[in-house]
Amino acid sequence: MPMFPPEVYRSHLTPLRFLQRSASVFRQKPAVVYGDRSWTYPELAERVNRLASALVAAGIARGDRVAVLVPNIPPTLEGHFAVPLAGGILVAINTRLSAPEIEYILDHSGAKLLIVDAELAHLVEPALARLPALQLVVNVEDIPNGTRLPGPDYESFLASGSPESRDWPLEDEDETIAIDYTSGTTGRPKGVMYTHRGAYLNSLGELLETRMSSDSVYLWTLPMFHCNGWCYPWAVTAIGGTHVCLRKLEPEMVWSLVAQEGVTHFCAAPTMLIALVNHPSAPQEPLTRPLIISTAAAPPSPTIIGQVEALGAEIIHVYGLTEVYGPYTVCEWQPHWNLLPAAEQAQVKARQGVGYLIADDVRVVDDRMEDVPTDGETLGEVIMRGNNTMKGYYRDPEATERAFAGGWFHSGDLAVMHADGYIELRDRKKDIIISGGENISTIEVEQAVCAHPAVLEAAVVGVPDDYWGEVPKAFVAVKPGATVSEADLRDFCRDRLAGFKVPKTIAFGDLPKTSTGKVQKFVLREREWAGREKRIN
Repeated sequence: MPMFPPEVYRSHLTPLRFLQRSASVFRQKPAVVYGDRSWTYPELAERVNRLASALVAAGIARGDRVAVLVPNIPPTLEGHFAVPLAGGILVAINTRLSAPEIEYILDHSGAKLLIVDAELAHLVEPALARLPALQLVVNVEDIPNGTRLPGPDYESFLASGSPESRDWPLEDEDETIAIDYTSGTTGRPKGVMYTHRGAYLNSLGELLETRMSSDSVYLWTLPMFHCNGWCYPWAVTAIGGTHVCLRKLEPEMVWSLVAQEGVTHFCAAPTMLIALVNHPSAPQEPLTRPLIISTAAAPPSPTIIGQVEALGAEIIHVYGLTEVYGPYTVCEWQPHWNLLPAAEQAQVKARQGVGYLIADDVRVVDDRMEDVPTDGETLGEVIMRGNNTMKGYYRDPEATERAFAGGWFHSGDLAVMHADGYIELRDRKKDIIISGGENISTIEVEQAVCAHPAVLEAAVVGVPDDYWGEVPKAFVAVKPGATVSEADLRDFCRDRLAGFKVPKTIAFGDLPKTSTGKVQKFVLREREWAGREKRIN
C-alpha cells in the first residue's frame, strides 16, 4: 500500500482558515458593519493581511504576545485574525479593568506590542515606564479628544502593511492562539491559554448549537475580550455571517440595531437580559423576525427566560468558564418539552444541560471523583475535559496542576445531575450556604426571589447566625417604579421554598458587579462577615 505524506489527508485546525475561506466565497456581502461603515469579506481579509504584515515588520515573531485594549469595534475583530496570522499570541484585555489590573496583565503576559483605544489609553500611560517588554503602542482613534500615546495611529499602521495573503505560521495546531485573563475577583487574574485547535472546534460548536448560517447577523453585545467573545469572532466569520460592532452596550442601541440591521443572534448575561427587557425601548409587541439570544455567565432565572421569550426571542442557555473557551454545555432542547406549559419550559431551560457536540461529556462528581447519583438532588462538582478545555494557565504550572487534578478540569461549580443526563448548577463551592447542617443553594433562593414581579434582580449569601452558623440573606434590586416590602417578599418566598431556605433578612439597593456584569457575592459576603470567623456546620 503506497504511503502518502500527511499533508495530503491532514491540515492544521486553525480559525485562520475561516477568514481565508469566507473572503473567497462571500465576495460581496458585508462582513462587518460599524455605524455607517461596512466592509466586505475580501476587504476584511485585506485589512487583516495588512495588520499582520505590519506586526511582523514591527518585530512580532512567533509566540510574541500582542495585547489589544479596545472596545467591540473592528480593530478588535481584526486582531483576532491578524495577530495569529503574524505568528503572535492575542491578549485581549478587559476594557473595564482598573489601571493596576491592566498593568499586571501587560507585565505578566510580557506583551511586546499594544493596540489601545484612545478612550482607554490613560489607563496605560502611567505604567509605560514599568513595562520593559512593551516595545510599541498603536493608537486606535475611534473617538475625538482621547489620549494619544507615543506610537503610530492604527490606520497608518495598517497602511504600512501589505494586503497580500500570508502563509499560516503554524507548525502545530496545539500552539497557543490567545491568552485570556480571568476576572481575578478573589486574587490575581490567571492567563488561560487557548489553542488554534480548540478555538477552531469551539467556533464550530457555537455555530451548531445556535443554528447560525451565512444569513445570520451577529450583534456584538458580548465583549470580545471575554473568552475571545466565546469564539464568535472566528465563528461568525467561519459561516460568512455579518458582524455588527457596538462600541458601547446600551439597551436602546441594542434594540435599535436589532431592528435596523436585522440582527438574528447576540449573547447576553442574565443581568443584561434584565436591563434589555425592562428598558422603555424594549419591543411592545412580539418580534416579527427570529432572534436567538445565548445567555450564560450566571444561571438565568426561569422568570427572565420567560420574559425574554415572551418578546418573541429564543433563549439558548449555555454554561462554561474562561477555562473552557466560554460555553461548554448547552440546555439542548427536547421536542417533547414543547408540550409543557410556558412556565415549565422556562424552568427546564434554566438547567445548564449537556456537553457541546464538540465537547466530552460533563460530569458531576464527589470528593473522590466518583459520579454522583442521577437523582437531581445530590450535589457534586462539575468537571470537564476535551477539545474545548484550556491548554493551561500561562506561567503558572502550580495552578494548572491543581485545576487538572485527576485528569479533569475542576470548575469549582456545584451541581446536580438529573436522570436525563442534564446538569443543573446549584452554586459555586464558596457560595453554598450550610445552615444547621443543611445545604442551601443560593441560586435556588435567588430564583424564588426573582419570581416576584417587583424584583429586578437579586443576590443571596450566607450571613452569620449564632444558632444556625449562617442563614440566607437576600440583596434585592427593585424594578423602577415598583415597591415591595421585606415582609411581603419573605411571604412570597415561603410559598416557593422550604422554611429554612427563606431569606431571614432582605436588603434593598443596587448590587455590586464585576466588569463583566456578574454580581460580586464575595463583596456582600465579606461585608456581612467582617470581624467574624465563618463557621461551617
